[in-house]
Amino acid sequence: MNIINIALNEFKRNIRDIRTLVFMLAFPIVLMLILGTALSNTFDKNIKIGKINVLYTEKNDSSFSAPFQSFIEEAKKQDIHFSKASERTDGKRAVKQNHYDAYVEVTDKGIQFYGSERNSIQASMVEGMLTAFTDKYNLITEVAKEKPEQVQAVLASTSSDYVKEASLNADKAPGSMDYYAMAMTTMIALYSAISASSLIRGERRRNTAIRLAIAPINKMEIFLGKILGGIGINFVCILLVMAFSRFAFGANWGSHPGMVVLLLFTLVFLAVSFGLGLSYIIKTDQGMQTIVMIVLQLAAFFGGAYFRIDNADGFLKLMTNLSPLTWARDALTKIIYNNDLMAALPSISLNIGIAIIFLLIAIVAFRKREGL
Repeated sequence: MNIINIALNEFKRNIRDIRTLVFMLAFPIVLMLILGTALSNTFDKNIKIGKINVLYTEKNDSSFSAPFQSFIEEAKKQDIHFSKASERTDGKRAVKQNHYDAYVEVTDKGIQFYGSERNSIQASMVEGMLTAFTDKYNLITEVAKEKPEQVQAVLASTSSDYVKEASLNADKAPGSMDYYAMAMTTMIALYSAISASSLIRGERRRNTAIRLAIAPINKMEIFLGKILGGIGINFVCILLVMAFSRFAFGANWGSHPGMVVLLLFTLVFLAVSFGLGLSYIIKTDQGMQTIVMIVLQLAAFFGGAYFRIDNADGFLKLMTNLSPLTWARDALTKIIYNNDLMAALPSISLNIGIAIIFLLIAIVAFRKREGL
């Protein structure tokens, strides 16, 4: 009962703190509106592929050359241009240096394909066309061996269109407001660490720690009550931001609100545990506040809170993957747009696991300390 009373007291105290409340509610909503409106063009769902350049070499007999040249002519109609490599050209290196989208080696043993990792969409299109072409060629070859008179019938029944346009559920992707609703909600959940860093330290600054220490209440009850109160007020703020983005901006939160809310709750739990743990690791107030803000800003920046980061590689990819916002936003996107509930499990597990580590650090330090 003492734990609940302390949690409620912490909840009420935070509600009376207008400055913190405005920061947790108004800041993400205003940022959501500004970024969601200003950067709406970057979320254009119509992907323009443009010209695709393919380098190729032929090391095969003449029987395959004629069909392959016909294939090249058909591909050109789809704005896919094949260029024959010279003897000195290293095709794989040319693709790695981004001079071409793909490299194809045509030999008697078949076709070897090397696609660009940077231009994966273009490379996948070329690979799909080559697969369709080789399947068609192999079919005709086998028919010619067994029933030569049927070759013309097979040719007539197969299409020369190697690329067909189809919709890939373009509507099932976040628009600018949908994206920033997720980004701002997860970011402000992570900002729970700021208030959490003052859960116990704030009592010392207000000179109320001594009174709490001598009160007829177990120290651990105070500790747990403060944590529950901190999680509670921050989680309510997250729910309010979610509701506002849904009804005011029309943001899509999907048809699985339970899993979405659970994921966001674990993110708040992680942030509160991180802030509390850091308050015991760092001795000075100024040092603690500086480190908390640096970590949060880096997590927000690399987690795509301010702008979307696509196709990251190298150091940028490493930093992006280390941000809790990336885990949460990727999981939310799969839950909302793919109905993939299992996608939440890795993010939830990481959030809880890291939260427990920082919570244990805080508990050990709290028990060793006299008073609060």
